[in-house]
Amino acid sequence: MLLAAESALTSIDVAILVFYLVAVLALGIVFSRYVKSSGDFFLAGKSLPFWAIGMSVVVSDIGAIDMVAGAGSAYRYGLAQANFDWLGSVPAMIFVAFIFVPFYWRSGVSTLPEFLGKRYGPVVRFFQSIIWLGFLISMLAVMIWSSAVFLNEILNLNTYAGIWITVALVGFYTVLGGLTAVVLTDVIQMVIMFVGTAGLLFLTLNRIGGVDALVETVQARGPEFAEHFKLLLPSSTDSPYPWSGILFGLGIVLSTAYFSSNQAVIQRVLGARSEWHAKASLLFAAFLKLLVPVLVILPGLAALALYPELENPDGAVPRLVADVLPPGVMGLVFAAFAAALMSSVDSYLNSATTIIVSDAYRPLYRLHTGASPTDRSCLILGRVLTVLLIVAAGVIAPVIENFETIYSAMQTLFSLFQGPTLALLLLGIFSRRTNAVGAVVGLITGFLLALCLNVVGDSLFPSADPFLFVAFWAFVWSLVVTSVVSRFAKAPDPESIRGLVWGSIEHDPATQKLLRDRLK
Repeated sequence: MLLAAESALTSIDVAILVFYLVAVLALGIVFSRYVKSSGDFFLAGKSLPFWAIGMSVVVSDIGAIDMVAGAGSAYRYGLAQANFDWLGSVPAMIFVAFIFVPFYWRSGVSTLPEFLGKRYGPVVRFFQSIIWLGFLISMLAVMIWSSAVFLNEILNLNTYAGIWITVALVGFYTVLGGLTAVVLTDVIQMVIMFVGTAGLLFLTLNRIGGVDALVETVQARGPEFAEHFKLLLPSSTDSPYPWSGILFGLGIVLSTAYFSSNQAVIQRVLGARSEWHAKASLLFAAFLKLLVPVLVILPGLAALALYPELENPDGAVPRLVADVLPPGVMGLVFAAFAAALMSSVDSYLNSATTIIVSDAYRPLYRLHTGASPTDRSCLILGRVLTVLLIVAAGVIAPVIENFETIYSAMQTLFSLFQGPTLALLLLGIFSRRTNAVGAVVGLITGFLLALCLNVVGDSLFPSADPFLFVAFWAFVWSLVVTSVVSRFAKAPDPESIRGLVWGSIEHDPATQKLLRDRLK
């Protein structure tokens, strides 16, 4: 389903793809030399430069499924699909860089649940750990299954063989090199992905006659294609992306929650060599995100101009790959798809491992013994868990075949907790009065409201994907409930939230010492 051009593969294309996969293994061996502690494994020893983090964030966020499905949605609905990267990413990245990142960095945490635990206590940390761990493992299984389908289509490999090749390949360099291997491998993968998709776009537009010819050809198809080059669509549109859902659901809640709370994003930022690099990494990622719709969405529109009668819009990119690309370039594009898939797998794998060690093993060890676990034990456990998690995800992966629409399923899952999580983050940073009782009630009731809205979403929001509106109303609900309940419970001790709340005195000697201790 993912790609259908295996018959056009030449020996040159296969050689390019195999060379890429072997090179990734070699990089894992090289990066293993720099992992001497658990800090090196989970946070790359806080040594990552902004450009590497930014590139890793972008390529981890764009999987091969997004590349194919994004072009397919552009084929069907037009340029409005670009909002998932422009309106749905860039403003949120800038906001998170300046508002959230300084607090994350100064708190000295390794995970988002750990940060929320510092602000609200162990109950909120526990719930957030369970939520994110479940989501990361689910996504890990999805990405491994997608990789297997990809290898099956282009190399005619058995699907189960593809699963375990992915498990072995990604598990190898992630176990050896930790976050350093993940991020620096992602850098190479992003370059390959951008070069491959840019080559596809250039050759496709060259066949059509340029961008102007593309617009004219699509609009000449009929009046129903008049909105294909509009970014914001009216609420009356047949598209599932009306402006109201895009602006309020995606732009305000889902995107901000994703980049401020997604462990796969936050962990990279926390591995930056300084607070400046941490903030600059998301700003650089925002710039790269501006280019993504050009490389992903335009090929979908180009396919509409060339093949207006496709029964399955998701076949737009596979059709272009089969018809437009010459030998050699095709191999590079296939390597780009492999890069997109692998970068997503390694991201979720490393993040899931970090949450288990940081939010389960360390707190439970301290509770049981009264002391902190040794650094070596955390490093060994991290590597063992990496193996166990990716093997478990490989076992679960075939179940994904039973789902008809994986993308909508994942977005629906996101909408259950992203709104409440964003509400807790905003109130935790901007309000000293918000306390643990309000946070627990707001988180749980917000989750339950989102669950109920998703059940009846099709009847309440018939003209759009329900998750766009579910996330918004769950956010508003949690914001109100958390604020109100907090007013009737005891305010948190000012010392316990020093440096975690906007406006707290961060320049006096006591606070500076506290922040330095947190970063040790």
